[in-house]
Amino acid sequence: MTSLSSTTLHEAAIPVPQYDRSALTAGIAHFGIGGFHRAHQALVVDELLCQGLATDWAIIGLGVRAQDSAMRAALAAQNGLYTLVEKHADGTRGARVIGSILGMLTVPEDGADAVLEVLTAPSTRIVSLTVTEGGYNINQTTGEFLLDTPDIAADLLADAVPATVFGLIVEALRVRRAAGTAAFTVMSCDNLQDNGRIARRALVSFARAKDTELAQWIEAHVHFPNSMVDRITPATTDEDRAETAALTGLDDAWPVVCEPFFQWVLEDSFSDGRPPYEKTRVQVVDDVEPYELMKLRLLNASHQAIAHLGCLRGYELVDDAMRDPHIEDLLRRYMLDEGTPTLQPVPGIDLAEYRDELIGRFSNPEIRDTIARLCAEASERIPKWLVPVISERLDAGGEVTRSAAVIAGWARCATGIDERGDPIEIVDDRRDEIMAAAAPNDDPLAFVRDPALFGDLAEREGFTKPYLHALQVLNTAGSKALLAELTDVE
Repeated sequence: MTSLSSTTLHEAAIPVPQYDRSALTAGIAHFGIGGFHRAHQALVVDELLCQGLATDWAIIGLGVRAQDSAMRAALAAQNGLYTLVEKHADGTRGARVIGSILGMLTVPEDGADAVLEVLTAPSTRIVSLTVTEGGYNINQTTGEFLLDTPDIAADLLADAVPATVFGLIVEALRVRRAAGTAAFTVMSCDNLQDNGRIARRALVSFARAKDTELAQWIEAHVHFPNSMVDRITPATTDEDRAETAALTGLDDAWPVVCEPFFQWVLEDSFSDGRPPYEKTRVQVVDDVEPYELMKLRLLNASHQAIAHLGCLRGYELVDDAMRDPHIEDLLRRYMLDEGTPTLQPVPGIDLAEYRDELIGRFSNPEIRDTIARLCAEASERIPKWLVPVISERLDAGGEVTRSAAVIAGWARCATGIDERGDPIEIVDDRRDEIMAAAAPNDDPLAFVRDPALFGDLAEREGFTKPYLHALQVLNTAGSKALLAELTDVE
């Protein structure tokens, strides 16, 4: 079968870009080209281009890791084109070819100079990021940027050739400052509360360690808008590739599949202009916080409940777990009784409708999102998404029975053995630490004693009582018995 490219685009049996891609200018440089960016930010720019807008806001992808070479190769072979497939719960598909990405460069293959040429070009006015929650190099206990990790320390050496995202961005800003070129905006699109402020802290801290005056200039001139992003985008499988080829009539080395739901709430704070995002589905607002708390504490925290308790029940797919009425009821009760009371009013959002919509999204059988994906990197996720809910509920005198059960589920999974005696693969940067804490020992609270992950929860009876009870039930009667306790489903 013919492969997707600029020369074969006219053969596609689905909608394709009708705009002149050769006339586009890259105004956005993006670190972290993956499925989520291509189902989200790149889609938005494509929608603007289809309206005849934002022709100077196309995207160049950038990478710093060796593993980025696979995406670089796929995009290079297809002239930056790829297929986006929305999977609806009724089995229907919405597919289109996206043309907003012009290409991709990586430090290992193209060199730091080539990447810096993109970042220092006056036409580059936004540098956006999807580098994962853990990619900001922040100490979870102190909130400070870690200057002594090997890659960062190497980039901080005098005359170092930058190899990290932070080193490259700060060096590009140094060059732009010296040349009198306007500062670009740094736009984080990662799944973090206050993601813009976290990006600011990381980059300014790095710059301060390198050049105090440059750090001051960055603080004064570079904008770091906060954003809330939401679209379930599972990893692309060979089955997805085959289905995409059948839909389009063209081979695509790396299509993107996603759910129909889309949300991007973006703070209107930019250094040197921006695309007219408000002409798409993007909500451009003055304050993102109410929206991001809603998403992190309802959707993301619920994902952790599905992940760890679903894993113990033996489910492999999220929609399989959602067909368990006990898990669905647990999520509804957590969201209503524990998550929602910690939220601010969310302008334009009916929270009851939002909670129902989440249940529907989790239950979509076409997405085939995996329990393993949701379980991965729990030590980066639970402390940011669920621990704040527990702390705030305890401060308000509320109960945290279901939240505590989710933490107990994580502790039980972290032993590395499921209820059938089969191994559980633990994918986590803190794998050794959390598995050691979860191993049987004389201290039943050992797993939750790390203040970097749990703050002072191990000292708060309102948490420890339901946590220890849930853990005991999991270790003796199992997850089915615990879920039966926590729900009214017969």
